[in-house]
Amino acid sequence: MSTEVRVPTLGESVTEATIGQWFKKVGDSVAADEPIVELETDKVTIEVPAPVAGTLEAISVNEGDTVEVGALIAAIAAGAGAAKPAEAAKEEPKAEAPKQAEPARADAPAAKTEMPAAPSAAKLMTEKGIDADSVEGSGKRGQVLKEDVLKALDKTGSEAPAAKAPATPRAPSSQEDGSREERVKMTRLRQTIAKRLKDAQNSAAMLTTFNEVDMKPVMDLRNAYKDLFEKKHGVKLGFMGFFTKAVVHALKEIPAVNAEIDGTDIIYKNFAHIGVAVGTDKGLVVPVVRDADQMSIAEIEKEIGRLGRAARDGQLSMADMQGGTFTISNGGVYGSLMSTPILNAPQSGILGMHKIQERPVAVNGQIVVRPMMYLALSYDHRIVDGKEAVTFLVRVKESLEDPQRLVLDL
Repeated sequence: MSTEVRVPTLGESVTEATIGQWFKKVGDSVAADEPIVELETDKVTIEVPAPVAGTLEAISVNEGDTVEVGALIAAIAAGAGAAKPAEAAKEEPKAEAPKQAEPARADAPAAKTEMPAAPSAAKLMTEKGIDADSVEGSGKRGQVLKEDVLKALDKTGSEAPAAKAPATPRAPSSQEDGSREERVKMTRLRQTIAKRLKDAQNSAAMLTTFNEVDMKPVMDLRNAYKDLFEKKHGVKLGFMGFFTKAVVHALKEIPAVNAEIDGTDIIYKNFAHIGVAVGTDKGLVVPVVRDADQMSIAEIEKEIGRLGRAARDGQLSMADMQGGTFTISNGGVYGSLMSTPILNAPQSGILGMHKIQERPVAVNGQIVVRPMMYLALSYDHRIVDGKEAVTFLVRVKESLEDPQRLVLDL
């Protein structure tokens, strides 16, 4: 008896994923709950576990294929003695695949009644005013894919080819250089990062304001209590707890920085879900510390630690990634001295932290050397005025240069 393995529910608004990597091949034994395949979605990479123990009997999709939620991707034969049937299954899909593919192309209308168009294809057909019956599907069981719609547009002489081409065509490489280049397909996550960042630049009236903060008070407080803090709370006392706390204090005073635009409405968030940008080997992800305004510094540090580990291990869930109202990005850990961070749409503000560097500054008329950090606040000028942006950043600076304010809620 075989058990089907299907694409699980991937979270709110996520309808499809890309097969990233198969951890098992046909004929391999698998244990219950053992990861067998990696799926890349627009937001996170997730592993699909085996629903039962047995032998991987068949694999229905290849690495790089796009699959929808609920799609059949594999089958597992129950029990350890299913290796022989697995060998037969290994050959059958290869022999049958061409036979199944041809009827789908020859009889597209019948197949379309069986399988709805892929979401991306349906959206494009709606935008271009194309009748679904006029598009021949090349997907499984005649499903209409985005490529099919683009081909149909191409035949009718529409502007689809221009839409497919990049805005700035890539100049061809010389024969000598071409042999030393490597072309690698972008992961689904990297494609989404690129699209979202460019969309943010195109849609928001983005502006950045700067300030600097003397980190000596926070560093002195941290050095005085870090051992006791770690002993009591079981987590190291870093700088992110102080910055997150300073940010939520400032958001209460300047609510526009914690709001977003929806059409002609402004939605003010009476809570603070703080996104913390984390760099991983697969790209930038922004897990969210939920209700950070109700947390202590210790609780914030614990949650940031958990999210950071999950991000590096590829174990972030969809819930970990959703709902952020403001983002903090710490380029200082990589040595950045100053930057202009890009908004994480639809949010209206993002704070950039940078490298702590000793510099000579004037304090009470005297030149002294202090550990200074540049801060950058990028904001959406459509909703946040310059006065509000500057005031917000000044409040963050004041809290960090006098951390007792955080304790006294001032």
